[in-house]
Amino acid sequence: MNFKLANIILRVDRHAAMHPELYYRVLSGDVSYNDDIHSLHINGSVDFLTYVNGLSANKWHRYASVDGVVLHMALFGCGRVVVHGVRSGELDPIDLKSTSFEGDQVDPRVLDIDIDTIGYDLIGFRVESDANYSVDLLSASYLTDVSEGSINSINLALSTTTFKNEQYILPNIELVKEGIFKEDGPIRDHFHMFVVDNGQTLDSVSLSDELVTVLPNPNTGGSGGFARGMMAATETPGQFTHIILMDDDVSIMPESLIRTFNLLSLAKGKYKDAFINGAMLSMEDPSRQFEDVSFVTPSGAYRRVKEDLNVGKLTAILENERTNVEVDQAYGAWWYSCIPVKAIEKNGLPMPFFIRCDDVEFGMRNKPVYMTMNCICVWHASFEGRFRASVDCYQYFRNFFAMIALDDCADEKMFVLRIQRGVRQNLRDMDYQAAEFILDGFEDYLRGPEYLQKLDGAATMAGKGKLNEKLTPVSEMDPELLRNAGVTEQVLANANLEFHPSRFMKIWRSIPYDKHYLPDVLLRGKPGYVVKNGSCTLEGNSMRCKTLIFLDPTREKGSVRTMDRARFKSIRRREHELMTRYRKEGKSVRGAWKDAMPYMTSREFWEKYLGL
Repeated sequence: MNFKLANIILRVDRHAAMHPELYYRVLSGDVSYNDDIHSLHINGSVDFLTYVNGLSANKWHRYASVDGVVLHMALFGCGRVVVHGVRSGELDPIDLKSTSFEGDQVDPRVLDIDIDTIGYDLIGFRVESDANYSVDLLSASYLTDVSEGSINSINLALSTTTFKNEQYILPNIELVKEGIFKEDGPIRDHFHMFVVDNGQTLDSVSLSDELVTVLPNPNTGGSGGFARGMMAATETPGQFTHIILMDDDVSIMPESLIRTFNLLSLAKGKYKDAFINGAMLSMEDPSRQFEDVSFVTPSGAYRRVKEDLNVGKLTAILENERTNVEVDQAYGAWWYSCIPVKAIEKNGLPMPFFIRCDDVEFGMRNKPVYMTMNCICVWHASFEGRFRASVDCYQYFRNFFAMIALDDCADEKMFVLRIQRGVRQNLRDMDYQAAEFILDGFEDYLRGPEYLQKLDGAATMAGKGKLNEKLTPVSEMDPELLRNAGVTEQVLANANLEFHPSRFMKIWRSIPYDKHYLPDVLLRGKPGYVVKNGSCTLEGNSMRCKTLIFLDPTREKGSVRTMDRARFKSIRRREHELMTRYRKEGKSVRGAWKDAMPYMTSREFWEKYLGL
């Protein structure tokens, strides 16, 4: 029987309206979408070997043993379809076959083009209209021939957690419903969407139907929201085989859900139990892929398997396809992550971290094999300029330390050094609150798992959020102070986010020096500036400065920091006290976290925690 792998997407989604190259490339002539007959109207030549519409031939072969497909198309007009592909290890596509067609404007011409995909990483096609003619491409899809008995039985749940974010969640609910209802494949009868409403502001009665269920939930962060969705998907044994966890503040394509379902249906061998992680692309720069799979380093840091990729270009699409994501210590962020229900039943629900590290810890605990594929993705706001010390210092260090205790995923001694380094670097840049938050996280880890079990995460984050550094638009800052600090128009115009410190700077920044120990006579009266992306200094120097201009990575916002010797001494004293406590209690605290994990990831715990 023919089984659909993927639909060709003809209409460019609104969030990518300025980047049609993600969907197709116009080689000559012009192209437009015809809303009357829902077709792509082509005068000239259009290439569909793209991020959204290229067929990931090598991955389909690896994951599902697919070695041949049929390109099924319906068209009006006269022209030809040229199938082409990129061989494994090569960069340029070669033409494989050309099929001419001629039709009227009454009955569309239907084409079924057989394609042998063995040895190819990516398959696509061009549509070329004949001279003095145009073509209307009504639909197209890739099919493969499989025996009915080889198709895995899949029932797919989608769980998204929202908190007073109606501007995103309401359109996404409608988009998912529309996309699933009009799909003629098996997903239509084997899919359900759970919307976990942490803000309890949605009309759960009117929004819920046979395809969607809205679940009011206390504000327990992403961890609690996704735990609630997992509980709904596992409440009735055998009802669902997989669940997708997805952020609410994303732009999505229903086709991503459809391709996820189809891949799960045909996956073989070790991939039958694999996780699928969707890529995150940038809303601000829709052709920029930020991440799909990442991993944890021994020192306790996150690293992406792939750097930024401009997936509007064929070379980047090929790199995306060819880069191996099956690495040690891998995890997939929960902006779009598909998890087998059996993994939840075997290894438990998330830890109640509220936010940060819940998805990482779940990956460390399950040690999954990951699958990725072009077009299984979401568009999410970029992270540049979104640093919040209450989250990126307090939550990160507390939860990551707990994760090391739970899963042995990093070297504890190296992570302690990372804590000390983080405190030292923030003190150098006079970000005293960030240093305090790191120590808060360290201290709350040492309090043990019982503290976290009883902690009101929403109240904690609200209280700490009020302490975050307040940034001011650069346009409202003192221009004379900016000039004196060396913040020129050139500095503000430089949007480079690359961070590649030299070996000397890496060594220099690891030396435990600090200007707070120097007498005033050795400090500079002139202010300095730094541009930072999280903990990474992109530009500038704070050395010997009593006054420092801080700029966020967008260089649109900043603050003025001044030296506070008394606060510096207080933080250093607290750091020494916590390190002494850690040396005395660290081993027993680590054991307590490990012992508590089975209960804290159990349905029993979460039902009590959520008040169900």
